[in-house]
Amino acid sequence: MSVMSLRLPDDVADALAHLAKATGRSKSFLAVDALREYLAREAWQIDEIQKALTEAEAGDFASAEELDGVLNKWTGNAR
Repeated sequence: MSVMSLRLPDDVADALAHLAKATGRSKSFLAVDALREYLAREAWQIDEIQKALTEAEAGDFASAEELDGVLNKWTGNAR
């Protein structure tokens, strides 16, 4: 297991300490948990962007009819 130190703004450190006390978890546990969630979300977003770029490069775009369907679904107005 690696060790990392970082500087936290006072408000973040205070919130972390308060949450740790309220939940009975360590500050380290909460920080690792938050970092895991952040990394998973960012990895998902990058993967989705890469998929969209691949589709765009292949010319896989929505047709005018598909766009009209979505527009009509949400507004009741087709183009």
